[in-house]
Amino acid sequence: MSTIVRTLRNLRRIGFKEYGHQMQYIGDTKAGTLIGTDRYGNKYFENMEEELPLRTRWVDYKEKEYDPSQLEPGWHAWISYLVDAPPTADKLMQTGHRNWELPEHRPNLTLSRAAFKTYSTTRPKYSAWEPVAAPR
Repeated sequence: MSTIVRTLRNLRRIGFKEYGHQMQYIGDTKAGTLIGTDRYGNKYFENMEEELPLRTRWVDYKEKEYDPSQLEPGWHAWISYLVDAPPTADKLMQTGHRNWELPEHRPNLTLSRAAFKTYSTTRPKYSAWEPVAAPR
């Protein structure tokens, strides 16, 4: 199917507002059925009529500056094709919030000032030479 035909078909299905939103944040237009929403507000979609394999599931993040760590583990398994049933249909994944989980999302801090930095607690085997100039 040509790109123009696919674009016009998706524009007719999802409307101008959603078309603009997807082009700005996803970079592609997709039309499908809403499978579920997680506790962070991300929406998960699926379209089994898609012509390319492994491109039938996608997520629409709530935040404009999204981070893949905002996916819950059950939804990550579903969107990565590790499981067939979404967490809304799986009894084990419907347990909700667990006691050991953080109450709110903590973002991935890699490449930021708050990222973890290693340091050494051992003394170096040698020290740098610091020249001392004798007075004249």
